[in-house]
Amino acid sequence: VINDLINLKTENKLEDAVYCIYISPLRSLNNDIRKNLLIPLNNIQEKAQLKNEDLSEIRVGIRTGDTPQNERTKMLRRPPHILITTPETLAIILCAPKFRECLRSVKCVILDEIHEICTSKRGVHLSLSLERLQELANNKLTRIGLSATIHPLDEVAKFLVGQENGIERDCTIVDTRFVKPIEFKVTCPVPDLIHTSYSKINSKLYSSIRNSITNNHTTLIFTNTRSNTERVVHQLERLGSVNVDELAAHHGSLSREMRQEVENKLKEGNMKVVVTSTSLELGVDIGSIDLVTQIGSPKSIARCLQRVGRSGHSLDKISKGNLIATNRDDLIENAVISLEISKGNLDKVYIPKLSLDVLSQHVVGMAIEQQWNIKDAYELIKRSYCYKDLEQNTFDRIIKYLSGGYQDLEEFRVYGKIWYDNESGMFGRRGPMVRMLYSTNIGTIPNEVSIKVYDNKKKLIGFIEEEFLLRLSKNDIFVLGGKTFQFKYSKGFDAYAIPATNMRPTIPAWHSETLPLSFELGESISQFRDRIFKMIEKKSQINDLVKIIMKETSTDKIAATNIIDYFNEEYRFLKTIGITKVPSPKNIIIENYIDNDDRQNIIFNCVFGRKINDALSRAYATAPVISKKRNVLITVNDNGFILTFSPGIRINPKWIIKQVKASNLRRITLEAIKRTELVKRSFRHCAVRSFMVLRTYKG
Repeated sequence: VINDLINLKTENKLEDAVYCIYISPLRSLNNDIRKNLLIPLNNIQEKAQLKNEDLSEIRVGIRTGDTPQNERTKMLRRPPHILITTPETLAIILCAPKFRECLRSVKCVILDEIHEICTSKRGVHLSLSLERLQELANNKLTRIGLSATIHPLDEVAKFLVGQENGIERDCTIVDTRFVKPIEFKVTCPVPDLIHTSYSKINSKLYSSIRNSITNNHTTLIFTNTRSNTERVVHQLERLGSVNVDELAAHHGSLSREMRQEVENKLKEGNMKVVVTSTSLELGVDIGSIDLVTQIGSPKSIARCLQRVGRSGHSLDKISKGNLIATNRDDLIENAVISLEISKGNLDKVYIPKLSLDVLSQHVVGMAIEQQWNIKDAYELIKRSYCYKDLEQNTFDRIIKYLSGGYQDLEEFRVYGKIWYDNESGMFGRRGPMVRMLYSTNIGTIPNEVSIKVYDNKKKLIGFIEEEFLLRLSKNDIFVLGGKTFQFKYSKGFDAYAIPATNMRPTIPAWHSETLPLSFELGESISQFRDRIFKMIEKKSQINDLVKIIMKETSTDKIAATNIIDYFNEEYRFLKTIGITKVPSPKNIIIENYIDNDDRQNIIFNCVFGRKINDALSRAYATAPVISKKRNVLITVNDNGFILTFSPGIRINPKWIIKQVKASNLRRITLEAIKRTELVKRSFRHCAVRSFMVLRTYKG
């Protein structure tokens, strides 16, 4: 791109227009990208001056929601040749009456961190913006997608380029994912993770971390939650492992100024240790990191690669990662992640399709640009990979909704945003206010709110995140402020619960912040476990198994021995109670357990990750609720789920298992979630995205 711009300049053909758009998912990346572009551009300019040539005209600019109005006005007079922006801002400037004219000369669009964009409705939104940009541009756009960790490449390529007349556009895939050398070490602090006290494990953990810090100039430590990040920083500070000025936390709950200060110190090489949750996972140029330490499991193969890839961040260095587990499940996850990376495997991305709320937004945006024939608009939308299967009658219903065709909605103050003439098949914007409504309500990231929690006396207990509320069903037990409560119902942004003493939580308080295990990693764990069980069955020597695991998974001897002990104990236990089929990709072990409170617990041991287990648990819980009129408590994690019944109630597990089949799973799951908070909140998010509910309407 820089080369093309220089050629245009030397030929006196460089115009005041945008030639390249660089799209990044994070605003925090934009300044880095600009800085990294200006370094070569300034160097080229210095070289050119020695030859009495002037190349100073090549401009780089950033435009996001944070860009001040005076900067935007300057851009209008002298547009940047390379424009750095976000998906949301691109959709806004496509409708900006004057600036959109500067986009007609765009030749190239670069999508950075495409794996982060394509898996959510932000990606769906961007795919339509790219098609609208192509319609506006005088040139056939070159689209470039960048990612260090993505699979499957073919599908992401289809997402990037879209199609023309029902045929996929040409695309070249450049696969250089595993060229960069990477070193893993999978460890655990003690030889016996079960019988060693928590304090001893903790002591050994921090001793190991301290050694790593001493032997490296800069260490980046990842935890999986913000609370854990703060805890690790506090412990390192208390132990005097490092000078306080060279130690810091970095996560999303800190102010932007604090985060930037840490980032700048990292770049300048003035930090010994930075502890983070997910906020330094991708993109931001954080200078020279010698070692990445992961405490616990990163829960996905791609996430692990992203994190470890923050070290040795130059062509001649090796990326080094130390994965430390403090429990056996995390240890196995880390070992399997290392094994899968050595094979070149990654988690699969899932691209949403046919999101009608996002489509509604873009139809309004298109109506603001110009008047459209409905057939032309439909053809443009179908060029997006996410809408290639959009049916005409569905699109017609979107047009009817947006043009006020459903008059009953006016009782709820939902009015038409566009006009539509049925005879001519044309549509356009309705009224001058639509442009303002569009620019202030655009985007796909839902506004999350804090939910107030009250007890049965209407006394305020505290606050929970909205995403946490989504997971609560009636009578679920959760922790707030160190005490347990039983959820009863919610109304608006208020939740009501009663104290629940001596009852274990069914939903952990950190649920919404904890990263879910990826499905692909769960499947890999099942295959790994099945293989080790078969070796144990063939009477393989423990020492031989330890050596195999050490070689294949980059574990040290202590970690490998812990893994084998875990599998060996499980295998022997199952044989002792007469179970002949061990857990495998084909077999799920289900336990029937009566606890001390006379409650029946049916435990499904399936390593599918929390997202899938959440859906399955709701399906299996629906049968006794509907048929037997019995309430069921659900507990879910990455390694399975539990159905718990009231004291004295007994349900035959074999009967429950027979109620759910592949043929009725979808129907049952939909039936189950109808009665949850999930539907209400999801509806609100979709209603906001489709301009049914306006964020800033009358304040």
